[in-house]
Amino acid sequence: MDVLTKEQRHKNMVAIKNKDTKIEVTLRLALWHSGIRYRKNYKVLDCRPDIVLTKYKIAIFCDGDFWHGKTFERYDVTTNTKYWHEKIRRNMERDLENTIELRDNGWMVLRFWETDIKKHLENCVAEVLRIICFRKKY
Repeated sequence: MDVLTKEQRHKNMVAIKNKDTKIEVTLRLALWHSGIRYRKNYKVLDCRPDIVLTKYKIAIFCDGDFWHGKTFERYDVTTNTKYWHEKIRRNMERDLENTIELRDNGWMVLRFWETDIKKHLENCVAEVLRIICFRKKY
């Protein structure tokens, strides 16, 4: 049973953002301080990566552990389990479809998990810098 009323749960779910999340802002600030300029939520083909480096054709996604299925099995979803399993599965499928479409059109796709951004931000920035150096050569 949910500890919140239906109205409270609705208010909570409406407040969940799909852009400018804490992990996106954290990674963007680190990239900006490293001298990397980017576009945010820029439409590329049929998707909107969180961060886009148009000059190097690099698309960066900041994926939440729960919403994109990394740690879904650790969460004990007790209400409406069928809905949540289907939703997370579809998110994972859409992530794969977007990655394939971008790569097929010459884009380099980077995906960083929420925990990686929070705990190993320097490694995420270093990976972006490494890919930029690789793309400069070609």
